Amino acid sequence: MTATLVLAAHGARSRGWESVMGSLADGVRRARPGCRVELGFLETSRPPLADVLSAVPGPVVVVPLLLAGGYHVHIDLPAVVAATRPDALVARQLGPHPLLTAALARRLASAGLRACDAVVLAAAGSSDPAAVEDVRAAARLLSVRLSRPVSAAFGSGTGLSVAEALDRVRSGPAPRVMIASYLLAPGLFHARLAASGADAVSAPLGTDPDVAALVWTRFDEALAAGRWTPRPEAAAVPRRPRARRLALR
Repeated sequence: MTATLVLAAHGARSRGWESVMGSLADGVRRARPGCRVELGFLETSRPPLADVLSAVPGPVVVVPLLLAGGYHVHIDLPAVVAATRPDALVARQLGPHPLLTAALARRLASAGLRACDAVVLAAAGSSDPAAVEDVRAAARLLSVRLSRPVSAAFGSGTGLSVAEALDRVRSGPAPRVMIASYLLAPGLFHARLAASGADAVSAPLGTDPDVAALVWTRFDEALAAGRWTPRPEAAAVPRRPRARRLALR
C-alpha cells in the first residue's frame, strides 16, 4: 500500500499563515500526483495533527514542516505520533538543505538583492542548541551560494539577535543590509523583521516549489530508512509535561 504523507505544521493565530501552509500542501500534492497528502497542526490551527493521524488508514509518513530541530521536533511531534500512530515513520525536519538555500536565494533576488548588499539570515529562534546550529548551518550554505558572508540571527532564544546582527553588519562596508527570512509563512515574526530597519526583507519560503520538492525528499528518506510495524489497537502514551520552548518555523 502506498504510504500517506502527513504534513505536521506548528500552527498559528494567523489566517495568512494558515493560507500559506495550505498552499504549500497543495504544492506538495501537485509535485507527486496520485499520492495522498494530509495537513495537520501541532497546536492552535485546525485540524489537529492527532485527529489527522487517527483518521488516515494504512502506512503513514509524517514530515515536519519545521525548518530546524527543537522542542516541536524532539518532544511535541514524537509524543503525538506515539499516542496516535506509533506505526508511522517520522522524517527529519526540513532544514538545513540545499533546496532551502536555492529558495532563499530566489526570495532575496525577488526582494532586490544587489552584489554589494550584506545579508542576515533571520530565524524565529530556539533555546535548543541543536536548533540554533541548524540555522547557522543554513546561513553557511547561503553564504556559499551568494559568495558573501551571511550572519545567522534570531528573534528569540539563544544566539545573535536580529538587532545585534544588523548593528554589526552596518558597521561594515556594505551600503545596504538585506534580511533573508528563514520562515515558512508570514506572521508576527516576519512583521517584526519588516520593521527591523533592514533595507529589504525577503518573503517567507512556503510557496516556493523547492520547499515542496524537499518535503518529498524527506518522505523518501524516511521510507528508505524505516520499517513498518503493526499498528497497535490502542496506544495510550501520555504526553510529557510542556516545557518552556521557542519554535523555529
